[in-house]
Amino acid sequence: MTSSYSTDLKLELMVTGENAGTWGDKTNTNLNLIQQAIAGYEAVALTDGGTVALTMSNAALSNARNMVLKFTGTLTTASTVTIPDGIEKFYIIDLSAVVGVTNLTIKTVSGTGFTAGEAAIVAAYSDGTNLNEIALNTLGGTVGTAQIDANAITAAKISNNAVTTDKILASNVTTAKLAASAVTANNIAQSTITQSKLAADSVGSNQLIATAVTAGSYTTADITVDADGRITAAADGSGGGGGLFLRVQSASSTSGTYTAAPGASNYAAFAWAGGGGGGGSLLNWSKNGGAGGGGGYGYYHGNVTGGTGYPYSVGGAGSGGGVGSPGSAGGATTFTNLFTVNAGGGGNAPSMNANGNTGSSGSAPGAAIVFSPKTFMIVSALGNGGAGGQHIEPGQNQNPGSPGNAGGIIFYENSLT
Repeated sequence: MTSSYSTDLKLELMVTGENAGTWGDKTNTNLNLIQQAIAGYEAVALTDGGTVALTMSNAALSNARNMVLKFTGTLTTASTVTIPDGIEKFYIIDLSAVVGVTNLTIKTVSGTGFTAGEAAIVAAYSDGTNLNEIALNTLGGTVGTAQIDANAITAAKISNNAVTTDKILASNVTTAKLAASAVTANNIAQSTITQSKLAADSVGSNQLIATAVTAGSYTTADITVDADGRITAAADGSGGGGGLFLRVQSASSTSGTYTAAPGASNYAAFAWAGGGGGGGSLLNWSKNGGAGGGGGYGYYHGNVTGGTGYPYSVGGAGSGGGVGSPGSAGGATTFTNLFTVNAGGGGNAPSMNANGNTGSSGSAPGAAIVFSPKTFMIVSALGNGGAGGQHIEPGQNQNPGSPGNAGGIIFYENSLT
């Protein structure tokens, strides 16, 4: 009977009584084949775009029997390495010297195998039908922290969705970890930044989106506000809807020009004239001077032209009379040629037989409404007359009269016709 050969390593299986005188040589050959299977190494050159078929010959050293196979070469298109069908064997395959390694497939002749993923050393085993790669993601066990180099995990190794919010401690993200361009509106959810997250004084003018509004001061401003509360347009406007706008107020003897705001078409004014001064008392006759007359006061309204200046004059206070002398009249208050409010007269000096008379009260010709001094908002500023000088016994004092109050005007305006 002749020898047969083992299925996996093709060792010669000798029959008893056969190969007389050659058993020693054949046994040595088998031992060399076993050595090649468990310790053999061979470099195999690849064919770009072709197939390299590894062989497993009976009772002879063969490249498919080696434990370690190192492939070399440059591949630009799909290329293949095959091992024989029907053998069961473990391999260590070194792909570190292959350029274009992803073009390489290693398989059995008739079965399947795997396509190389990177130029590295891999392990595989044949089950007699297919060649199976032993990849790290198919191995059991755990990789501990000590087995990972500090610089082994790079940004390229982490997918965009791998790092989630719950993987990051709140204290780990500091200002120093953020690049100036890292935080953009697209990277932040609207609900993330709340008022409590903003430090005091952290939002300045440079952090606010600019609008087309020109910085400046506007008269009776006409503004446009968007849904975010920003002023997006501003211009000078005019009074509207019956609104009243304080323009000029004066309670002293002076004159000037009132200029209506742009767009104004009407004015309203409350005006009062100066009060007269009181008369002085007289010692020898033991009589008192008369009080000064109050200045007139009233409400006026009429038309104006926006941007136009209108002269006005505020009446002064009447002076108090000296001892035995009458007080002087106050001054009239006028607004261009639209109205005049008359002043109060001065109080008379006393005569030998009677106290001085009160000066005449001023008037407000053409006033639409005359307000009561007790109800108007500026009672203390009205042109009241001055008190007359008082004769006081028994000190035999005699006194001059008191001055009256000055006149004044308060202007209002609107855009009503």
